[in-house]
Formats: sequence, structure tokens, C-alpha cells
Amino acid sequence: MEKMNRKQVKAAEISFVFLLWLSIPVVAQQKPQYTQYILNQYVLNPALTGIENYTDIRISHRNQWAGLSGAPQTTYLTAHMPIGKKDYRTTATSAGIPGLSNNVAYRSAAKPHHGIGIQVVNDESGPLSTVNALVTYAYHIGITEKLTLSAGFGAGINRLNLNVSMLDFNSSETDPVTSNGQYFNSTKPDLSSGLFLYSNRFFAGISALQIIPSSLSITETSVSENQDGLSVPHLFGTAGYRFNLNNDFNLITSMLVKYVSPAPVSIDANAKFQYRNLLWVGAGYRLNDGFSGMVGLNISPALSLGYSYDSRTASLLSGGVRTHEIVIGFNLGNKYNEGCPGLRW
Repeated sequence: MEKMNRKQVKAAEISFVFLLWLSIPVVAQQKPQYTQYILNQYVLNPALTGIENYTDIRISHRNQWAGLSGAPQTTYLTAHMPIGKKDYRTTATSAGIPGLSNNVAYRSAAKPHHGIGIQVVNDESGPLSTVNALVTYAYHIGITEKLTLSAGFGAGINRLNLNVSMLDFNSSETDPVTSNGQYFNSTKPDLSSGLFLYSNRFFAGISALQIIPSSLSITETSVSENQDGLSVPHLFGTAGYRFNLNNDFNLITSMLVKYVSPAPVSIDANAKFQYRNLLWVGAGYRLNDGFSGMVGLNISPALSLGYSYDSRTASLLSGGVRTHEIVIGFNLGNKYNEGCPGLRW
């Protein structure tokens, strides 16, 4: 009897999470939230492909609403590198590089270069999971002595999987949906695009993800693709500025705006306080949702680690439900020994 009760509780939690996901006024797959977007804006905007002076690899795992069965789990791997980038420019985090100064007076715009990369994101929410895989490209061109503009796009696939057997509500009657099979799979092409304007102090970007519509229809008798679904692009806007407080400390303020019609606009505001190339702490607030705390350590010029903890203030799921996120970074070919991303903050 106790085992049965545990199964019922777990099934109820999974069903609740799935129904919560369906309650969002957009039928199709929702892109995951990223508390530490400042560490890897590339996952939100393909225009950042190849922005650094080295091959940038990021691995992340996000455990949202920890402790709740079937709660969202997001894992990603991203990697991108520059092609033909010969114009190295120092940044506010370039402390300790022999012979280079943070206050270089540039006399010409940065020379153009290309970038290529890959993104693989696995997102699971109860019975629903998606795998998004993209190849990205970007072109960077200097427009003034200090500003560079990049444009990029990504192309790949989005694979959706629904484990309908997990939708069992412990009813004595046979569910016509779950009795038709255990899995529903759908693979569709996917596109993304973006623009990014940046210097060593400032950045602003816009992007559109999930440009090609795809949707899922669940009825009383079947699970199928529905051409009349409300899957629309996810629109993102980011902006930030770095304040150099002195030779050892800088403060980076940033904002992320997300819009998915017809859902309300989501706004994240963050501040990151950094000591040289060694460590940083930060805090964030998501409008009408909750607060977050962040901490990071640059273990070496080739390895970095970031962790964040979210606490909801919204009434839904506020009873002790927390979110954890970790980001591990590898900088391959980092010949200038930058201890953290130089242009992505």
C-alpha cells in the first residue's frame, strides 16, 4: 500500500508539472531558462559564434524546481571558435597579460573575421523531452575603432519525444492516449538568427530562436502533430555594461528580455562583481518570479566554473522549491591566458 501511495504521489507530481507546462499560453516547446546567461550568451544568440580569441566550450546542467518529480532538467553542450581572427583586442578582464594594457587607443576598426560552432541542448519536463542540435555561423566586422557588429544564424533539428505512459493518472479506466503506445516522436528542422553589437565595455544583442513552427496536439484519443498550434519564435534581447572600478575590480550589469507571444514578457536583471581574473559573485532578479545568487571561479586560463541558486517569490511552487544551475567552461587555445571570457563577460 505504501509503495502504491508513493507511485501515486510521483505520478501526480509528474502530471502537475506537465499540466503546468501546458498551462503556458504557447502550445509548443518552451525554450529553457538560463540564470547564468551572462556566462554563455552564445546559447541564446548565434551572432556570438567565434567572438573570443580561442575555442570556447561550455557544459551546463540546470535542475529546476529541485525535489519535484518530473521537474524541468536542462543540459547543454556548446562549442564555437573564430576563423581568421588576427586582430586581438584587450578587454577589461585582460589583467596580467604581459605587454598588453587595458587602455589601448585603437586607431582603426577591428578586422573582419568568421566564426563556427555547435549547440546541443537536452530539455526534459515530466513526460516531455526535446533535443535541439544546431550548427552556427557568424560574421564579425568592426564598424568603429571600439565597436564591432556581428550577425549569425543557426540551422539544425529539434526532436520532440513524449512518453505517454507517464501520463497515467491512476484511473481504473483505460486511457485511450496511453494505450496507443508508449512514445510519440517528432523531428523538425530548426533555425535561429541574431545580431550582436559589442566593445570591451558594452554589449547589446537581439535574436530569434525556434523560427520554424512546430507543435503537439493532445486529445482524448491521440497524440499528433497539429499544424494549427501556436508555436512561435522566441525573441531575446540582451544588453550590458562593464564598470571598471579600479585595476582589480569591475562590475558588470546586464539585462535579458524574453518574449514569446502571447505570454507575458520575461525580464532578468543581473549584476556581477568580479575580482581580476580569479573569482566573481553576482545576484539577479526575474520579474514576478524570484531572486538568484551566483558565484564563479576561474580555476585556470583554460577552466572556469559557475554556480547559481534560484529562489521563487511567485506564489506557484514557492513552497521550498529551488533551482540549481552549474556551468563549466573550457577555453582551448587561449594563448593570451585570459582567465575568463574577454568579450562575452
